[in-house]
Amino acid sequence: MEKEGFSELFIYPPYQFRSKIDAMITNFHLPKSTLFMLVSAFAGQERLVEAYKEAIRDSYRFYSFGDAMLVFRKGN
Repeated sequence: MEKEGFSELFIYPPYQFRSKIDAMITNFHLPKSTLFMLVSAFAGQERLVEAYKEAIRDSYRFYSFGDAMLVFRKGN
């Protein structure tokens, strides 16, 4: 079933995911970006900020061709 149109959905904390997914693999997105907000809603903003601090300290690469991370849903 094909659909067209726009969505008003904007995922950011404190959005509650309804899926049963417990983890995701993603790259290190730009801080203050909408993708960072989406991952923050999934994993928890405090946990994500701490992961970014460690990534910066260890010289991880950011953006689309940078390093990836495995994040778990907040509460797990």
